[in-house]
This record gives sequence, C-alpha cells and structure tokens, in this order.
Amino acid sequence: MSCKVLTHRQARWAEFLSEFHFSITYRPGRLATLPDALSRRDDVYPERGVDFISKNPQNFHQVLKQNEIKESRFCAIKVEVFSDLADQIQKAVWQDKDYKEILKQLARDTPAGKLSTKLQSVQQVFKEELESEIKCFKKDADRNRAIPPDFQPADKVWLAFKNIKTTEPTKNLSERWLGPFEVLKKIGSHAYHLKLPQQWNLVHPVLHVSLLEPVKQSTIRN
Repeated sequence: MSCKVLTHRQARWAEFLSEFHFSITYRPGRLATLPDALSRRDDVYPERGVDFISKNPQNFHQVLKQNEIKESRFCAIKVEVFSDLADQIQKAVWQDKDYKEILKQLARDTPAGKLSTKLQSVQQVFKEELESEIKCFKKDADRNRAIPPDFQPADKVWLAFKNIKTTEPTKNLSERWLGPFEVLKKIGSHAYHLKLPQQWNLVHPVLHVSLLEPVKQSTIRN
C-alpha cells in the first residue's frame, strides 16, 4: 500500500489494519521464513490463548482457582485421622448455612447451573402460557354450550334415534325420539343408566346425556 491513491478495497483494509499496534520489518534472505508455533516469542502470547489451549476459564483468576482445585485433590490425609473426624466434619459442613449458600451460588454460577435456571424459567413461562390458552379454549367452548339437565332416578327421558337401528326402510320415516324410558341411576357426570326393553339387548343401557331429553308434562287438559 505504498501508492498514493488507494482503491476502495485498499482503503478499507488500511483503515482496518490501522486499529492494530504492530510494525513491519524486512527480513532479507533465509531469515524471511514462515513463523511457526515454536518460533513465536513468549511475550506475545495473550492470556486468553493460554486459557484456550489448557481448556481453562478465560480469566487469569479463574485459571488460578482451577489449578488450586486440581492440586487440592492430591493432598494426603491419613485414613485414621479422617475416619475419626468424618462425622464431625460432615455435620459441621452440611449444617453451616453460609456453606450451603456458597454451594448454591457456585452451582448457579456454573454454565450448567445458568442453563438449568434459564430452562426452568422458560418452562415456567410455557406452563403459564399453556394454562392461559386452556382457560381461553374452555371459555370459548362453554360460550355456546348448554348446561346439561340433571336427571334423577325414576325420571322419564326420551332417547335420540340417531344411534339406534330400526326396521324402518329410511330414517326419514323413523321417529326422532324413542321412549320414554326410566332413569335407573346416574353414571359419572354425563351418563345415565336407562331401563330399556328386553328386545333391545344389543343396545348398551348406559348413554350420554346429549342423547337424552326430559319428558315434559303435556299442557293440554284431559
């Protein structure tokens, strides 16, 4: 880029490279070789590069912390001493409220703990949204839904014809309602056991309330 007039591409690269602090030196002859990992200077290694190679956290203090934790695993303690104090150590550690709070905070600060907390919050939001949608669906469904009649034993009801096969040649000539039949007992919240004729042995006597209609008293005298 020694020319006085730069193209748009050269100007863009010149502006980008101007943000870095470096110098270019000419190395003649055999010295102008490609740099490799062994020929680099130690002082140009960034801390983050060392962390990336060792798979440690990208922070100098966290690197020291991880090294201390790893070295503490190799500390020697006599089995006899530890077995005598095991109960006291366990009781003192797990009954300490401050220690419990520290463990909880460490668990929340780890990547797995943060992910678990985030997933729990997302799951709670989904649960609340699902409950809200269920309430809306129920409200819309109940808007045009009539309250089913509550029949008592010994009441008389009509039975809808649409699920009953008869000897009529066509459904248009058949009756819309059959009966009346007596209610024997209530099964659940939306079904009733009816007293059907003996010749209807192929029809199940327990029927849904939507197939039944109450028998109303005639308003015509005599």
